[in-house]
Amino acid sequence: MTSSNVTFKELGISPWLTDVLQTLSIHEPTQIQRACIRPILEGKNVIGNAKTGSGKTAAFALPIIQKLSEDPYGPFALVLTPTRELAFQIAEQFRALGTGINLREAVVVGGMDMMAQGLELEKRPHILIGTPGRIVDHLNSGTALKLNRIKFLVLDEADRLLHPTFSADLEAIFEQLPKKRQTLLFSATMTKSIEALIGDATSVDAEGNATSNSGALQNLFVHRSSEKYEAADKLEQKFVFVPSSVKEAFLVHLLRNDFKDKSIIIFTSRCRTCALMLALIQNFGIRATALHSFMTQAERVASLAKFKSNVVDILLATDVGSRGLDIPKVQLVINFDVPACATDYIHRVGRTARAGRGGMALSVVCERDVDVILNIEAKMGAKLGKYEVDDDEVAKLEFLNEVNIAKREALMHLEETGFGTKKEINMKKRRMLDGGDAEAKGDANQDTDAVMEEAEVEDQGERAPKPTVASAQATSAGAKRRKAEAAAADGASRTRGTKASKGRRL
Repeated sequence: MTSSNVTFKELGISPWLTDVLQTLSIHEPTQIQRACIRPILEGKNVIGNAKTGSGKTAAFALPIIQKLSEDPYGPFALVLTPTRELAFQIAEQFRALGTGINLREAVVVGGMDMMAQGLELEKRPHILIGTPGRIVDHLNSGTALKLNRIKFLVLDEADRLLHPTFSADLEAIFEQLPKKRQTLLFSATMTKSIEALIGDATSVDAEGNATSNSGALQNLFVHRSSEKYEAADKLEQKFVFVPSSVKEAFLVHLLRNDFKDKSIIIFTSRCRTCALMLALIQNFGIRATALHSFMTQAERVASLAKFKSNVVDILLATDVGSRGLDIPKVQLVINFDVPACATDYIHRVGRTARAGRGGMALSVVCERDVDVILNIEAKMGAKLGKYEVDDDEVAKLEFLNEVNIAKREALMHLEETGFGTKKEINMKKRRMLDGGDAEAKGDANQDTDAVMEEAEVEDQGERAPKPTVASAQATSAGAKRRKAEAAAADGASRTRGTKASKGRRL
């Protein structure tokens, strides 16, 4: 049943659960929900592919909650996510949808106290939501976590979880799971890793056309989006082409003029860039906060709370914030650093124009980004529109000098606070304790999302040198080492060479 006017009741959802949906103002199922709820209720394994903001979480949460109501015990379901923030968000949705049965959920992620989590696990929560690394920590530590009776295994953002970086932890988890279970995978993009799991299955595309695949997997239902790379229908996608030497100045100009008082997420490719740009724009009195893997879990939770509650208008984030964050008020996503591939682009811009709302995504494109943005357009089958900016205003020497000073102060702040130093010390300690390569094994003090961010971002984030802001009339003066960044305010535009850092593996 794929008709757009199908009801939750017709999909097999119980009356008590449809009443809960009504109280939450959820009246009609989305496309991914129409496709996947019934197969899950019928006991099939499911792979669900749909654009961001299309209701994927409810597509698996509703049938799991209904099945739990018929046979309540804990732990009943395990939901794995690549990031801590997504885990907390999924928990919120389970909590809201499960009010009718007093559902108990537990979030098991890094950055939180292991002992407190162990005490929570002793209460046998119905639903476990966590990152693979922390789940494995509990399995290895002898806490109360037992997975031998799990009925449902969910991999949310499966494209990222199936990256080799997670393979060791996933294998350790799978060894503890019963063979007789339902496995549900959901993702906004269909990667080769996901395609490899599709065997004998009924595959239904967005138009309701069914096809049969031959292979090893049994009892598998697959729902495919109409396109491999697809952004939200009401998302306006733009780019602004700027010289790399005045990239920061353009961002400040846009935030102070074109996008003043808008709710914005700005994505960067590296933690250091995220922290630097936060300090820089705060020097202009712009209310903002940050989200990246160098922050403690308490800092990350507090930062998101500030953004969600409108204490600040702007959230600067690395790709750790590109998955699953559902903040309806977000009006604009800015790619300060262009993502390296279409998959990452889709997930970033999916933070706006969610659930049928409108939104805009603006990519700041420099000369080195042209080929990358063309590749993203080709993968998506769509062209980004050009966003017009008053170049003359940005190029004013007085304004450029103002940005130079703000950047110098931001750099000094990072140096004074020793940004990133603590993490490097922890990794060295890990190497000594393990007698091996911490970069290969993963830092014991981090959970999977922090390691994965570096594995993906440091390999791809600095595809080319990042120039400092200077006078519009200045020209590149040749490659400099990274430490020359501190001299950015003297008015000379430089480009600096960087080494692509090798990503860490778990």
